[in-house]
Amino acid sequence: MKYYLFHLMPYADLDLEAADKYDSSWVTLPNSFYDPKKGHLLYNRYLDELEMGDALGFDGVCVNEHHSNAYGLMPQPGVLAGTLARRTKNVKIAVLGRALPLVNNPITVAEEFAILDNITGGRFIAGFVRGIGAEYYSWNANPAFSHERFHEAHDLIIQAWTRTGPFAFEGKHYNFDYVNLWPRPYQDPHPPIWIPSQGSTETIEWASHPDRRYTYLQTFSPIAALQKYMKQYQDSAERQGWRAGPENLGWATPIYVAETDEIAYREAKPHIENFFQKFLKMPLEMLLPPGYLSLKSMQGVMAAKAQVSGGARDIDAVMASGMFLCGSPRTIRDKLKHFQKEVGFGYVLSMLQFATLPAELTRKNIELYAREVIAPLRAEEQAQAQAAAE
Repeated sequence: MKYYLFHLMPYADLDLEAADKYDSSWVTLPNSFYDPKKGHLLYNRYLDELEMGDALGFDGVCVNEHHSNAYGLMPQPGVLAGTLARRTKNVKIAVLGRALPLVNNPITVAEEFAILDNITGGRFIAGFVRGIGAEYYSWNANPAFSHERFHEAHDLIIQAWTRTGPFAFEGKHYNFDYVNLWPRPYQDPHPPIWIPSQGSTETIEWASHPDRRYTYLQTFSPIAALQKYMKQYQDSAERQGWRAGPENLGWATPIYVAETDEIAYREAKPHIENFFQKFLKMPLEMLLPPGYLSLKSMQGVMAAKAQVSGGARDIDAVMASGMFLCGSPRTIRDKLKHFQKEVGFGYVLSMLQFATLPAELTRKNIELYAREVIAPLRAEEQAQAQAAAE
């Protein structure tokens, strides 16, 4: 397995009691709740936490894109990735990912990602998403065009990265007389592409097409949903003539590690409950607006995501469903090994800070996870590989 440190950069200083008067922490929560002086401290704290991933031997660190919410303060993830590009030396840096249907000029994404790829000398991973439903409210975008704008923007970016310019691009949503990307990407033909998703059937089939074979990431889902959608990707690949391996599958999930199961439970409880009950709070119609998904995908995603977006989700419920891993290093190691064996993913994107988890507990979580979960698992994998080779 490869181990990535994933961060949402939430507004951890949110006045939870006052914010509870609103039906969502997205789109409609007034920005008067945001204090720039606290934001200054949080951004620098969070960047320090991601830089710990480089010092502690993670394979990569991840930032992402969300808008108009307290859940994640990265409306422009390239800014944070650019900061990390110069402050890290070994980890890969993933932007997971840019919401392509919201962009009026996809060439700006091609340029931004090419710059990051050049600065890092090829340590960059490009993530493309359609954006969750709430983003379409914030950007006043029509979700019915989400799929076709995503595909067209993707095609334009890939051509900009791989074709010699200048050339013309003519589409339904984007038209350019002169596509001529400066700079070109450092990696040949372009950076690896990862596709995070809530489980859209169309996205899974598109990502698994043999022309793409993009790494598919399932985010914040119960284990039953994780198994379902990973198998769906594998089955789709097989139908299209190729076999998907662990390198094509990843899982993003919050994790908390402490000295014992009891300590981990006690320390994580208020903060993981704030994450699921407060920071993810939004009406279902905001998460999945009309036109965003096909009927088939809507039925599947609603069943899986009802546990994530609504209601009071306590720590026991999210642990029982597998949406949150919490415990001693041994417990976390055992769970990761079990789920990896059952599902077959090759990447674990561990969210080690969530909602209101304070700095001291976040640092402890990152350090314990790196030294007492990742290091022993790597040693075990290396021993197994050596034994198999002998």
